[in-house]
Order: sequence, then structure tokens, then C-alpha cells
Amino acid sequence: MNMPVTKSEVTASIPSAPAAPAAAKVLALPLKQKAMNTRFVSTLGKIAAAVLPPLIMIALLMIVWQVLCMRPGATLPPPTKIWKEAYDLIVDPFFRNGPQDIGLGWRVLTSLQRVAMGYGLAAVIGIALGTLIGQSVWAMRGLDPVFQVLRTISPLAWLPISLAAFRDSQPSAIFVIFITSIWPIIINTAVGIRNIPQDYRNVAAVLRLNPFEFFVKIMIPSAAPYIFTGLRIGIGLSWLAIVAAEMLTGGVGIGFFIWDAWNSSRLPDIFVALAYIGIVGFLLDRMVAGVASIVTRGTAAS
Repeated sequence: MNMPVTKSEVTASIPSAPAAPAAAKVLALPLKQKAMNTRFVSTLGKIAAAVLPPLIMIALLMIVWQVLCMRPGATLPPPTKIWKEAYDLIVDPFFRNGPQDIGLGWRVLTSLQRVAMGYGLAAVIGIALGTLIGQSVWAMRGLDPVFQVLRTISPLAWLPISLAAFRDSQPSAIFVIFITSIWPIIINTAVGIRNIPQDYRNVAAVLRLNPFEFFVKIMIPSAAPYIFTGLRIGIGLSWLAIVAAEMLTGGVGIGFFIWDAWNSSRLPDIFVALAYIGIVGFLLDRMVAGVASIVTRGTAAS
């Protein structure tokens, strides 16, 4: 016998839907912070890639140097002996105890002053001459062999001539820097001017640019990568020239310090001075390369 089903019994027989779970709280870093962390990690990776390989190679070279120079009969001092005997020069480059008893930092600054004068003069005159020569095919053909011959002359070969002309060590050293560094600046500037695309010249003619506007807006920007290549070569030659010139002209520069240390049999001091010369030369090259990258928007070789 079928009994009637009540409404309450039907409702009870229907399974209830499961309760919705509570919304989980998600802690997410802001997008800006994520981007900053990514850039920070990328920057660290680039720095490590640029710094670690040279440091590893320098450490290996130091180890090999130490092992080779610790043997009996070795004529050169090992790094540990250099550190011990030239400690003051390494950790305090700016001490001053007298006219000639000064740190290597002051000596480097004295040499850099001479380089700044000689190289600055070479840069101005070299770019101007290169610009004029580069606009004439006949001038390029006639003068290029002369420049190629003159640029191969050693800086020390110019020193007797400069001493005979100026009768003073300071202008003689500046002249040696000038005459050594000007040739790559002239040659590269002239080549850059000759390689200006003809389309640029046609546009300048259509716009009726005067010679000054053509020089500023067309010639210099187009030839800038070549010019800065010459400037980079020139700064390296300038630093080489001043060290060689100061060995013979005297004074308080880094070159004279090396010569004086040799006469006094202070080999550790010479090695420290060589390290200073190499580091300063590298920084000078990087400085010119950085300016070139800014001016040429990265088109110049770095």
C-alpha cells in the first residue's frame, strides 16, 4: 500500500550542494617590483660576466708568477715581495714627504696634465686638418703616404728635436705627445670625411646649407665614428709617449719615477708603477669610448 509522500520528505531526500570554498588569498608582488628585481638580477649577471673572467685570469697569472719567481736564482721579485716592499706606494698613492718623495697618484696626475695639453692640441688640430684634407682627393693622395711615414716614428726619436727647439723639458714633453698622437686623428678624420654618402651631400645642396651648417650638421655627425676611432688610438699613443718622454726629461711624472727606480734598483716599485700605467691607460681608453658611444649613439666601435 503506497503511502503519500509529504513535501518535507521530498526536500530532505534532495542532496544539498557543497558549500563554496572561501576565496584563497594570493600574495603577488607588484609588477613594478618584479620588473625591478628582474633588472637587478640582469645587471648583476652582466657585471659578473664582465668582472669575473678578468679577475680569474689575473689570479691565475699571479699564482704562476709567484711560483716561477720563488725558485732559487729568480731575477724578478714575486708578487708577495712586491706587496711587502712597495706597500706604501700601493695603499697610499697620494702621500707627500718632499719635492721628489711623493706618491704615484701625484705623479700620474702630473703626467695626465701633460697628456691633456698635448692630446687636446692634437685633437683640435688633427680634426681640423683631417676635415680639410678629406674634402680633396688630391690632398688625400699626396699627404697620406707622408702621414703613414711620420706616424711610424718612435716618440723617443722626436724628443731630441723637441729639446733642441724648445730648450725646456715641459714643452718638449707636450710636443712629443702632440706629434705622436696627431697622425691617427688626421688620417681617420680624413677617411671619415671621404666616406660621407653622396646622398647626404645632395640633401645639403637641396637645403642650400652654407659651409658651416654643412660642417656641423652633415660632416661631423657622419664622420664621428671614424673621428673617435682616431681619438681612441691617439689617447693610447699619448699615454705611451709621455711615459717614454718623462724617462729622459725628468720631473715628477710617472715615467721619471720608473727610470729613477731602475737606477736605484727598486724593482718592486717599477712593477707597481707599471700597474698604475696600465690601469690609467685602460681608464683613458674607456673614457674616450664612452664619449664616442654617447655622441655616435653606439655606432662607434667600443
